Amino acid sequence: MAESQPLLSLDGDPVAAEALLQDVFRIVVDEVIRKGTNAFEKVCEWKEPEELKQLLDLELRHEGESQEQILERCRAVIRYSVKTCHPRFFNQLFSGLDPHALAGRIVTESLNTSQYTYEIAPVFVLMEEEVLKKLRALVGWSSGDGVFCPGGSISNMYAVNLARYQRYPDCKQRGLRALPPLALFTSKECHYSIKKGAAFLGLGTDSVRMVKADERGKMIPEDLERQISLAKAEGAVPFLVSATSGTTVLGAFDPLDAIADVCQHHGLWLHVDAAWGGSVLLSQTHRHLLAGIQRADSVAWNPHKLLSAGLQCSALLLRDTSNLLKRCHGSQASYLFQQDKFYDVALDTGDKVVQCGRRVDCLKLWLMWKAQGGQGLERRVDQAFALAGYLVEELKKREGFELVMEPEFVNVCFWFVPPSLRGKKESPDYSERLSKVAPILKERMVRKGSMMIGYQPHGTLSNFFRMVVANPALTRADMDFLLNELEWLGQDL
Repeated sequence: MAESQPLLSLDGDPVAAEALLQDVFRIVVDEVIRKGTNAFEKVCEWKEPEELKQLLDLELRHEGESQEQILERCRAVIRYSVKTCHPRFFNQLFSGLDPHALAGRIVTESLNTSQYTYEIAPVFVLMEEEVLKKLRALVGWSSGDGVFCPGGSISNMYAVNLARYQRYPDCKQRGLRALPPLALFTSKECHYSIKKGAAFLGLGTDSVRMVKADERGKMIPEDLERQISLAKAEGAVPFLVSATSGTTVLGAFDPLDAIADVCQHHGLWLHVDAAWGGSVLLSQTHRHLLAGIQRADSVAWNPHKLLSAGLQCSALLLRDTSNLLKRCHGSQASYLFQQDKFYDVALDTGDKVVQCGRRVDCLKLWLMWKAQGGQGLERRVDQAFALAGYLVEELKKREGFELVMEPEFVNVCFWFVPPSLRGKKESPDYSERLSKVAPILKERMVRKGSMMIGYQPHGTLSNFFRMVVANPALTRADMDFLLNELEWLGQDL
């Protein structure tokens, strides 16, 4: 019956399938790549949720639709989505569009394979190891291990799990029964995935000891030492320190050498969350910010952020050469990882991870690196620093703009002080009123579609803007636009 009554679809019709995809690619090139990167187009076309549901017609029905309708669906999805490749999208730690990385993503999606065995992903098994080898070399390791993970949060969680397993290998079989009360240490400026990871892994958030940071957001090694001693006195067993290279809000770099000294003294695993700041290692001018990173046991690094490799591209790098990843996570599934295969089964990397199916994340970075070369990527990093410096200097020249602090990275944090609050810093309600400014301006810019920039409170500080200079297509004109647009949007406040 199935053969005599084919479904009304593109199955078995390669000509129609090719025509559809060519039409879709044309829409993507026109609506995403051309318009989405054009500063004169909107960053987003904001709609309220109920209206957006109606415009998209999200309901899934019993009957299929015509190809013309499907193409219109594609146009609508693009039209109402935020254009993160837009030069005025400053909202996240990722932005921009690298054409070579995008080409890699298209090829990856088209091949639709899983990165778990050499049998079905021979090219990508070899490619992933070569890319990881290059990233490890930039960290300062001549050997080691690693894997691409579904995001920096998972990379951080892997590091915690590996550090726990290395100290207490019985926990893989016996679980929490095999463990004493454990303690891990990170700064109050760390990424929230550290606490999430502790909860997910069964350690509990109480096991995370928050180390003080200085006024610039850097972990204070002396307080780390104090917290370790305190944990021991309370009967906990310290096992890991997670330092940060490029904190999410302030862009701070922890003093890795001093932290490594503490870890070495106490025999603790040192993990460096360099998801944001790791790409600075490509810059001979600025890599000193990560001095001491080669002393880490593990490093998380997201090239999809500052290098614009495209979501997602997140590497976990290890100094370990004892196959710790596989020993910790492996389960030897016999239907995948047969030991009597006709090739070297060490090439089957799937047992290194907790996933089964794993998407290919190495091709986009590899292809971009092939095109740009290390020199081109270094220029990209240096350009971001230079533009951030330009923005800071321009910001200082204008009335109503106030830096939270002098940045050392490409996070430029500042307040826009509207006309009604200027010169009134001593007023008792100044902070409360200032805190309302950023949310109002954010709503105005999003509804207008002119730009997107994030804001947040921080400790006792009122809401301030966090400008992220990451898109490789940015110019000084975009920095000027940011300041001009804030002045325009806030002139009546």
